[in-house]
This record gives sequence, structure tokens and C-alpha cells, in this order.
Amino acid sequence: MQVTESKSEGLVRVYDVKIPGESLSGKITEKLTDAQANFEMKGFRKGKAPLSMMRKMFGQSLMGESLQELVDGTVRDIVTEHDHRPAMTPDVKMTNEEFKEGDDVDLSITYELLPDVPSMDFSEIKLEKMVVAMDETAVDDALARLADDAVNYETEDGRVAADKDQVVIDFLGKMDGEPFDGGQADDFPLVLGSNQFVPGFEEQLVGLKAGDSKNVELTMPENYGSDTLAGKAVVFETTVKEVKAPKPATLDDEFAKRFGMDSLDALKEDIRTRVGAEYEQASRAHLKRKLLDDLDTRVDFELPPTMLDIEAKQVAHQLWHEDNPEVEGHDHPEVEPTEEHVKIAKRRVMLGLLLAHIGSENDITVTEEELRNVMIQQARQYPGQERQFIEWIQNNQQAINEMQAPIFEDKVVDLILAKATLTEKSVSKDELEKALEALETEAV
Repeated sequence: MQVTESKSEGLVRVYDVKIPGESLSGKITEKLTDAQANFEMKGFRKGKAPLSMMRKMFGQSLMGESLQELVDGTVRDIVTEHDHRPAMTPDVKMTNEEFKEGDDVDLSITYELLPDVPSMDFSEIKLEKMVVAMDETAVDDALARLADDAVNYETEDGRVAADKDQVVIDFLGKMDGEPFDGGQADDFPLVLGSNQFVPGFEEQLVGLKAGDSKNVELTMPENYGSDTLAGKAVVFETTVKEVKAPKPATLDDEFAKRFGMDSLDALKEDIRTRVGAEYEQASRAHLKRKLLDDLDTRVDFELPPTMLDIEAKQVAHQLWHEDNPEVEGHDHPEVEPTEEHVKIAKRRVMLGLLLAHIGSENDITVTEEELRNVMIQQARQYPGQERQFIEWIQNNQQAINEMQAPIFEDKVVDLILAKATLTEKSVSKDELEKALEALETEAV
């Protein structure tokens, strides 16, 4: 086998390889010999079929498999001999204009190296952590929201329906005088102002009393789910049967039991814990972003060109979809990355390689338990389909990799923060939220 390095520029390596034809033929013969012992052929005893006849029958089908094995072995040998760390799967091209069994195989093997990442002293990193002190007002606000969600409605004779009241109605929807599917219900409880119905419906019920009837006339939204109704004028023949006034829940021990707590004090303590966790999560998000900003100023190394190009295109597509939210999935025009897209991609790739290097140097891994916990947490987003979701993840390596990545990143961040110099700054909830919003407006 002849191997010649034809290009060595920056992180790019190109090798021209010539695999002798007899090596490929020998590989095919080896496979045929292995299969010969158990091969049965008419006119011959088991294991006695001539290799020449087997070659005529199976040689062509074995050529691709044999060639792939030789190519894979060649790539491994080159990488091992030069102690290289390819950034991505090597690109292998066969350069023979024509090829038949017995000919030498000419290959061009191209790959890009992972860069040498400089080490750093994490103790030199100085960061400020924003800390929000627990405020009882936040607990009271959370309790008030729970009370709003747990509001009761009581019928009041003669009450005129107002915003936030609940009305019990019968309705029949018609278009051009004819009822349409899905446009009818009896004894339907509707809270006015909840936007549960199509725009314009609830507003027309304000001012009605029990026993009143009204034809609610409106135009269905252009993006309505039914093509036959979208953008069309319709009438809902509506009768109000009851008008109920909202009655705020009483904040007492009985109220707390509705949320699985023994007492109101226990509910408050639970809220206090959850609010504190939310503050801590927001504080960490801000601190992590500031750490990444700091790391970005401390390192600058050459990046694998293909990796950078792929990331720049992903950034361009991501930002295009953010500007065009009405377009779903991968349906988008070809977006050419701009200088700004490349800048964002460079930061992402460089920080990704840096964190991967730090994690490798410190033997950081994602345990099966950590992965399983995240898997179960995400599965809860699909009630009734948890098992199917977990099985899909377990059988999809790409999905597993995508789930492992943020866990690994957080563990590396924790390692750095444990060695960095941190000071704490007491701030209000609003100050922390504004600081996060300010970071989100910057390029990530």
C-alpha cells in the first residue's frame, strides 16, 4: 500500500492512497474461504465447492464489502500512525476513472484535525454571582396566582355578565343559515375574557343575563383549523342559561389540602422552596453566560473549517426561522451565512471544543443514572406515551447524544466555577430578570 500526504495546511490533511489490486482480491478470497466450509453446492459435497466457482457467484457482491473494510482499515492506520484526532468522519473518495477487480484502488482521504486547545488556570477567572434574597412578597404573589386558578363560580340571579364571569350557554353555529360540524354545545361553561372561543365571541356576551338569547355574528379567523370555515362569516345562536360570579378561594388549611399540603404554612414553605429554586436557576443561567463570555476572551485557536461552516449554516437557519416563525420544520430557502452568523458560529464551536477538552482532561462523563433521570423528566412531557418516548430515545444514538450534551456541559461548567473566584451580589428579582434579558439580546 502506498500512502502519500498531498496536503497539510492548518488543520486539513489530505492523503493519496493506492491499495494494490491483489490486496482486494486477497480479501475477497479470504471471505470466500471462510464461507466455503459451510457452503453447499449442487454436485459437490458440503465444504468442497471450488473457490473459482464461488468467486463467479459471489465475488462481485463481496467486492464492495471487502473494499469498505480495506478503506476503513487504511484510514485507521493513517490516523494511528500520525497520532491524529480527526474532528469529523474522514471524507474518502475513489479516484479511479474506471475500476474492475484486479485493478489497484486509488483513494483520496481528507480529514480535519481537532485543534490543540490551550490549558488555563481557572483560579484566574473572577465572576460575580447575582443572588436574590427570598422576599415574602413573592410567596404572597404565588399564593394569589394559585387562588386565581382555584377560583369558584356561584350563580347569582339577575346578574349581568361581566368580564371574568362564567356563563353557562347553549349555542348553535351556522354558516349561510346551515349548521356546521363542531359548532354546537349545550350547558357549556365559558369564562368571559379567557379567550377560549374564537375572537369576538366572548365580548358579545358581556351585558347579557340568564334567559337572554343573542345571535353572535363574527368572522372566523383566516388561520382557523377548518378550511371550510376559515375567514367566513358565521352566526352563533346563543342562549345564556346561568351567569356565575367568581368567588376567590379562601387562603386557609383547606385550600392548602387541594395542593397536597397539610396546612397553609406547609404550602407557603413549599412555595418558598420552589421560588428559591427558580431564583437559583436564573442566577446560575446568568453566571454560566458570564463564564462563557469570560472564556471566549481567553482562548483563540484555529477551528476545523468544515465544522465551522456547518455551524454557521445552522445559525443562519435558526435565526431565519426566528424571523419567520410561521414557517414550520425544515421548510426554508437556502440561507447564506453572513459575517454575523460566522461570528456566532465561531464562538459556539470554539467554546464547544474548549469545554469538551476540559471535560476530557478532567475525566468528566455522563453517567447512566444522570441520563436516565433527564430521560424520565422529558418523558413526562408526553403523558400516556412515556414508555414509547424512552424506548425511542434508547434506540436513537443521535437523540442520546443530544440529551447527554447539556448534562456534560453543565458538569464542566460546575468544575470551572468550583475553581474560579466568585463574589456574590445581592439583587432584586427584577434586576436579575433585566440582567438575563440584556444577555439574551446579545449574540449567543
